[in-house]
Order: sequence, then C-alpha cells, then structure tokens
Amino acid sequence: MSLEFLIASAIGVLVAGGVYLALRARTFQVVLGLTLLSYAINLFLFASGRLIVDRPPLYAKDVADYADPLPQALVLTAIVITFGMTALTVILSLRSFLESGTDQVDGDAALDEDRIL
Repeated sequence: MSLEFLIASAIGVLVAGGVYLALRARTFQVVLGLTLLSYAINLFLFASGRLIVDRPPLYAKDVADYADPLPQALVLTAIVITFGMTALTVILSLRSFLESGTDQVDGDAALDEDRIL
C-alpha cells in the first residue's frame, strides 16, 4: 500500500465523518463535523505541496533542492481560521442552548428525546 493511497484514504474518511456529523441534529456534533472537515482540508493542503524531508524552505542552487513553504503557510493560516470559526460556532451553539433550552439545531424541543436536565 502506497503512502498516497493512505493519505487519500485518511482525507476521505475525515471528509465522510465531517459531512456525517455536520448533518446531525445536535449542535455539538455539528461543531465536531466542521472541525473534522477543517482537518481534512488542512491535510489536503499539506499533502498537495510535495513534501521533502531535510530540505530548506528557500531556493537553493538547484530548483528541485528546496521544500515549498507555501503549503505550510496555507495550513498555518487555515489552523488560525479554523480556531476562530470553531470558537464562534461554540459560542453561537451555547447561546442557542441557553435561549431555547435544547441543543437541537432547529431548536425544536419536541424532537429532543434525551434532553439534558
């Protein structure tokens, strides 16, 4: 089994889990689903830039003898954006829970079978 297949499978599993959780009826599961989707995007961005071990991220004498710093910079930026997005989503879901008394996404307490007391 090749490394490309392993990374592609990991990205696929993260996307599938993220979509499944993002479509659930509870706010905590939606937050986890969005987080899994962001992890999948980060892994995709990181794997899209050919990774070279023990090479400087600057141009050397030979063009093929450097590591591309752009995917790493994109992943770092995506991590910061994901942190802000997750914090905002958690605050909004907490406010929704405090206002409606349920953690259902649509706010319908009748659909809440195992309500938190």
